[in-house]
Amino acid sequence: MSVPASPSSPVRHFAINADDLERARRFYGDVFGWRFHAWGPPGFFMIETGSTAETAAIFGSLQGRRTLVPGERMTGFECTISVPDIHAAQQAIEAAGGTILMPVATIPTVGHLLWFRDPEGNVAGAMQPDARPLPDEV
Repeated sequence: MSVPASPSSPVRHFAINADDLERARRFYGDVFGWRFHAWGPPGFFMIETGSTAETAAIFGSLQGRRTLVPGERMTGFECTISVPDIHAAQQAIEAAGGTILMPVATIPTVGHLLWFRDPEGNVAGAMQPDARPLPDEV
């Protein structure tokens, strides 16, 4: 089973993994003017990127560096792709040669998330967002 590529599956979220959260906040704030708001677990910040009508809104976060697969620390930006059906996406990922790294997990008020590795070795997330809107203040 496959999920056709379409504009209904945009990048929904990006995350920056950092060893030193304060240093990363200063860097991205000074360079791009981004603002950070504590949200959720300790050491997790939502990023206000200044999206406007001309630039598509995307959710971003800054978080402590983590390990998804034993012995493999996340580096670079990680992206999460919005999908209408997380279980159909999982089947499509596997059918197309991808590997599920983390099975579907539910994040209350956010959505259903899984992590996968594509056939080229890239790691990304797929999320079926919660139908309820996120709070205005993060």
